[in-house]
Amino acid sequence: MKPRDLALAGLIVLVWGVNFAITKVGLAGLPPMLLGALRFVLAAFPAVLLVRPPQVPLRWYLAYGLTISVGQFALLFTALYVGMPTGLASLVLQAQAFFTLLLGAWWLRERWQRPQLVGLGLAALGLGCIGSAHGAAMPWLGFVFTLGAALSWSCGNIVSRQISRLGPINQFAFVVWASLVPPLPFLALSLWLEGPQAMHAALAGLNLASLGAVAYLAWGATLLGYGLWTYLLSRYPANQVSPFTLLVPVVGLTTGWLAFDEALQPVHLAGGALLMLGLGVNLFGARLLQRWRTRGA
Repeated sequence: MKPRDLALAGLIVLVWGVNFAITKVGLAGLPPMLLGALRFVLAAFPAVLLVRPPQVPLRWYLAYGLTISVGQFALLFTALYVGMPTGLASLVLQAQAFFTLLLGAWWLRERWQRPQLVGLGLAALGLGCIGSAHGAAMPWLGFVFTLGAALSWSCGNIVSRQISRLGPINQFAFVVWASLVPPLPFLALSLWLEGPQAMHAALAGLNLASLGAVAYLAWGATLLGYGLWTYLLSRYPANQVSPFTLLVPVVGLTTGWLAFDEALQPVHLAGGALLMLGLGVNLFGARLLQRWRTRGA
């Protein structure tokens, strides 16, 4: 990966890591499905008036919007709403890297390399270390919803790789126009699950904290984060890009500790170190192994 793209990946990690704490702030004043609807309304408007839609078939807009947007965030917001700690949610959601590896091999025929498997093994050990410190603090439903969100995200990653095969496109414009897909499904889910009275009460009681959370989720996490994410997936294989998100829990756990006093224990630090080591092996292992073999020859 080029140094510039590595820096962009680091920015995504920071933006998405803080995203979990911001979501919790938003859920204090808005129910989950309504929060999702407002997020993508603000992500789409007025941005759709400023950029042209890329020449991508409608089915890929729908596939992207329903997987990486509706599926992921309907489940993730619900998980946080039922009591999933923000730091732990940021951790469990990174199962998407493993799901993407499996789906990429099955659907896109992307080959696994030994350093990638070793790196993901180290990362899995790091995830296990961090997760072991929470124990009973993790609600069962929250865990299931977050795993479902991770699977939806990985499906969206595969959609992004398929779109990249259509040729170069404006990734930012694609994310903007794909944001037109989620509002109606989210509103329908809100009417069904939360009810019109809860929706009206939440909208009538909107405060600056809720509005700020919606703005961050729309402009920071969606337009900036997913715009850059789609850009990276268009340039590199999914199994090379997705491991970067394994660093998101380090930011998420730290933010949860600072904002909500969610305990950050030594085992979290050890797990974070393993995550970074796994990422390093994934990114640079093949190059180092090739260099070692060349010297040995």
